[in-house]
Parts: sequence; C-alpha cells; structure tokens
Amino acid sequence: MKAEVDLVDIGGGNIGSISRCLERLNVRYRKSDAANPPDGSRPLVVPGVGAFGAVMQSLRASELDKRLVELVGAGTPYLGICVGMQILFDGSEESTASPGLSLVPGKVVRFRHPKVPQIGWNKLTSLSKQWQPGYAYFVNSYFPVPDNAGDTLYEANYGGSFCAAIRRGNVTAFQFHPEKSGAFGESLLTRWVENVG
Repeated sequence: MKAEVDLVDIGGGNIGSISRCLERLNVRYRKSDAANPPDGSRPLVVPGVGAFGAVMQSLRASELDKRLVELVGAGTPYLGICVGMQILFDGSEESTASPGLSLVPGKVVRFRHPKVPQIGWNKLTSLSKQWQPGYAYFVNSYFPVPDNAGDTLYEANYGGSFCAAIRRGNVTAFQFHPEKSGAFGESLLTRWVENVG
C-alpha cells in the first residue's frame, strides 16, 4: 500500500503497537510530536493510552493542541485511537478540569457497570453500510457520547449500548484498538488509509 501518515505522539503511549501495525500494512509513517509537529501534508494518526487530563495538559503545555485543531479545521484527515478519540470531545468525566479539543460536540463518560474497565473483545455494530461489522479489542473505562447521533460509526454493548467509533467530516476515531484487533482491525486501518490517501 503506497501511503504515508503522520503518527502523532500525544504523550499517552501506544506508539509502539500502532507503528508495528502500520509497518505490517506497508504504510509509511513519520513520527510527530511537539518538537516535530505535523504540518498537514499527511493524514494524522493519533493513538493514546492513559488519562484524559494528563494527555490534554501535555498537549496544552506544548501547544500541540492548537496545531491539531488548526490542521483538522483545515481539512487534514484525523484518525484517533482510544484516548486519541476521547480528546476530540468537549471534556471527560475522568478530568473535569481539563477541556478537550472540542472538535466533535459531546462528552466522555465513565462506564457505571458491569466491570470497569472493559478489557477484551466486543462485537461492533456498524451504523454505516460502507463499514462492515466485526469484533474488536477494547481496554477502556470511559467512552464518548456524541451530541449528534449521526456522528456514531460503530456501537458496541457493555452494560448497555455505547459509541465505539465516530466519523464526522475528516475525523474518524475508534475507542477500541484496531492494531490489536486482528485481521478485522487491520482492515479498518487499511480502509481509512485508502480513503484518505
């Protein structure tokens, strides 16, 4: 696959597993961070594992938050994974004093039940005929609640239905880990890269 993306380190970890997945898919990538920020010439892949507040504080301290908002606003394709999805929203119950990027209207809330965090495989129901259903691997205590139901791309069920992925304009994001979701997860990454490339 001939493609190149900016793999953005937002200080939340998980760079290693997604970079290895991109290599398996023959997707070239450039590692970007606050010292080497993306310039908008390549689609953005923004993974993250960790606490919403800590990630947002790191982004604000380096002003990488402004760069991401600017690039997405200018039309640069964005793929968020896990916390890379959650920071798109207005805020999170995990860190109420740390606003998100507000690129997607809505908030991030905590699972109330059954067992928190959710760890393991879960079935995805697609809300788009263009995206196939499947099973994906999750590790999460929080999930997004978009203000606009039409922004939800996939739903899953864990003590009730929840938003597992979104698609809004040039923004796509997964709460699950496609890089750890076998052939199905890799097919989602391939589809996204082909669509934005």
